[in-house]
Amino acid sequence: MAKCLTALLLWLTFAAAAAPPRVVTLAPNLTELAFAAGITPVGVSDYSDYPAAAKSIEHVASWQGINTERLLGLKPDMVIAWRGGTSPRQIEQLQSLGVKVLWLAPDSVAQLVATLRQLADFSPHPQQAEQAAATLQQQFDDLQQRYSQSPRRRVFLQFGMKPLFTAADNTLQNEVLRLCGGENIFSDSRVPWPQVSREQVLVRQPQAIVMPGDAPRAATVAQFWQPQLKVPVYAVNDDEFSRAGPRIILAAQQLCAQLQPGVK
Repeated sequence: MAKCLTALLLWLTFAAAAAPPRVVTLAPNLTELAFAAGITPVGVSDYSDYPAAAKSIEHVASWQGINTERLLGLKPDMVIAWRGGTSPRQIEQLQSLGVKVLWLAPDSVAQLVATLRQLADFSPHPQQAEQAAATLQQQFDDLQQRYSQSPRRRVFLQFGMKPLFTAADNTLQNEVLRLCGGENIFSDSRVPWPQVSREQVLVRQPQAIVMPGDAPRAATVAQFWQPQLKVPVYAVNDDEFSRAGPRIILAAQQLCAQLQPGVK
């Protein structure tokens, strides 16, 4: 009997140690990063729709904030929060209740690679996280080599119309634009996401506009700028371009092909 009890205790200890961590992600890009690293969250935020498996996971956060009661009910081992996008006050409340929180805020490809490697420490499949990091870095290096000699074009990165705002120098989107031979006309802004006026854009005379969206959206944007500004408008997949996650490389591939059609 004693031997059976000892064996049972050993098995339970092993099973607890082998169980994957219960992780909650509080932004769609964090959900994508978790999956890429081999972590399947037990709770996610609204709009966490990629990969497809994320759509069936319970939502515990929205633009209004965190549903603390629902989150705690999931008994997470760790919550991954978005610095700059998650309410610090609510996170402090979770931490006061003993919840472990990992803050993330990657705003460059290098930081995305480092984040995937960081998440390997919490993943039941660390080799998947390491491979995702290596693949992202290799794809970025390949694009950098391919487009390094491309002709430069002055570009307005447009996000929204009412209000009209853009991305400045120290953003992931600007890094992608620069990779593809684009020169951001508002790279010198003092804030990462400045609101700008129509007149400010026109005076800087962009040669092209890049925006998240699809072809119909691009046509609407082109119409918005006429007759004063008649330049090509390039649309890049919204989620891939706007979210700081592994799919940013797909947005880069799409944008480079449009900005530099002559490069093979």
